[in-house]
Amino acid sequence: MWRKLAGSIREYKRPTVFTLLLMVGEALIETMIPFITATLLINPIQRDGENVDMMYIIGIGVLLIVMALVSLTCGGLGGLTCSRASAGFAKNLRHDIFERVQTFSFENIDRFSTSSLVTRMTTDVSNVQMSYMMLIRTAIRSPLMLVFSVVMSAVMGGWLAAIFAVVIPVLVFGLLLISRFAMPAFRRVFKKYDRLNESIEENVRAMRVVKGFSREEYEKEKFGRASDAIRDDFTKAERIVAINTPLMNFCMYFNMIAVLLLGSFMAINGIGGVEIGQISALLTYGMQILMSLMMLSMIYVMLTMSAESAKRICEVLNEVPAMQNPEHPVTEVADGSVDFEGVSFKYSKTAERAALEGIDLHIRAGQTVGIIGGTGSSKSTLVQLIPRLYDATEGTVKVGGKDVREYDISVLRDAVAMVLQKNLLFSGTIKENLRWGNPDATDEDMIEACRLAEAHSFIEAFPDGYDTVIEQGGTNVSGGQKQRLCIARALLKKPKILILDDSTSAVDTKTDAMIRAGFRSYIPETTKVIIAQRISSVQDADLILVMENGCIAAQGTHEALLAGSEIYREVYEQQTNGGDRNEEN
Repeated sequence: MWRKLAGSIREYKRPTVFTLLLMVGEALIETMIPFITATLLINPIQRDGENVDMMYIIGIGVLLIVMALVSLTCGGLGGLTCSRASAGFAKNLRHDIFERVQTFSFENIDRFSTSSLVTRMTTDVSNVQMSYMMLIRTAIRSPLMLVFSVVMSAVMGGWLAAIFAVVIPVLVFGLLLISRFAMPAFRRVFKKYDRLNESIEENVRAMRVVKGFSREEYEKEKFGRASDAIRDDFTKAERIVAINTPLMNFCMYFNMIAVLLLGSFMAINGIGGVEIGQISALLTYGMQILMSLMMLSMIYVMLTMSAESAKRICEVLNEVPAMQNPEHPVTEVADGSVDFEGVSFKYSKTAERAALEGIDLHIRAGQTVGIIGGTGSSKSTLVQLIPRLYDATEGTVKVGGKDVREYDISVLRDAVAMVLQKNLLFSGTIKENLRWGNPDATDEDMIEACRLAEAHSFIEAFPDGYDTVIEQGGTNVSGGQKQRLCIARALLKKPKILILDDSTSAVDTKTDAMIRAGFRSYIPETTKVIIAQRISSVQDADLILVMENGCIAAQGTHEALLAGSEIYREVYEQQTNGGDRNEEN
């Protein structure tokens, strides 16, 4: 797991190594300073009775100042290189996660919720970044300080350093006990973060629905419950971790009292040759040892907490895309013909019922195909197999006479334009949104596409025209305007296959008819697949499919289906009679 994450360090290996070297230098100097200070107290500073050797004192003082400055420089530079390395590592890690998500098929994405992916790229990456920063700085400095301080205290204090053999095990045992009880609460928090983010995401995305049904209080309560659950777990964990401080203070003051009492007794009575300088050094080394242990405990807590984050990140990085390019992919789509040969499809291998079953369908290039059917009849599922958003469970889907699994995925999808049931516009100007269809489109190309999609007139009505900024999710345009902009975006692509998934439902029948007329003149050779609820949107199609329970119940022209399909005739009569009644009213 950690090796997988280490692959995201890449160009930040150099600042990482520099940080490690600087921390070694800082730890070494900081453990030498008490030793030099002690020599000043231990060695005689007087010569010839009362004459003080000032040069000796000045020399030691200058040496201590230089060592302190070098230690400060190492620490400061270490902080800079550590920040650069950890921030760069986190940047690369987020990039790797995002890049991996881009390779996922819908099957892969269905395994992760949107809120969970957001949490993994934000909170989880931040935890791992913090752990990495502590690993290359504190996790190197603290063990070295611990080892150097123990060695130097043994050198300086002799048997007096045995006091640490009592204090250190007590502190280590206490810190391990604290970590053991705190970790389960930390681990529970991350799954609850997913639910919190999900609550925020749903509330913001569905704000109009929330206000329309006056459910603000319900949403507040739902968010409050998710927030309270995180607070409770963090409170429990932090209460346990807070014991670190009193335990540390107890061990520190016990060490100070023991060193002062025992050291003073030995110095006064001349036992073991203990001098004041040694006692001073032992007090400093004792503080360094205990602080190092406390820092190591914090590192242990952080690493344990981030281990859950690292595991969640690796789940995304290790996810194998369900769809892969073949070894020698086809790089050109010959035409817009589509063939379904004995196709069945399940969203999950464990699903009891197939979403599509026994589909046999042949569409010639340039044909217009209409698809109607009730909710849940798998109309959208059928068309999603064409650009290989999902792979058929059984049978073969062909585009341009080739199995879709033989194509380079990017080439196949570039030949297919989809206007989805849920129309989506991105933050940015109208021009930027339209250029998703063709990055090289000129202003004239965009205007022509928008005229065909019946979008040009309302765009021109905006004060900034095509430079009008679309807010996140397209909230500053109506549903019908959003649909027409998405259709124009698809037209700019000039695809071999155009799929409209109920994408004119928010426009009136006259505009719908004008858009379809534009298709015939602008992209006559493009295969057009139109999913619609209104028969008027598909009745002039070359072929109409009637979907029911994941199967093609009937297919043919409008006239043929009126004569031979009871389902189609019933829907047609309901819509026609309903329209007559509305006109009479």
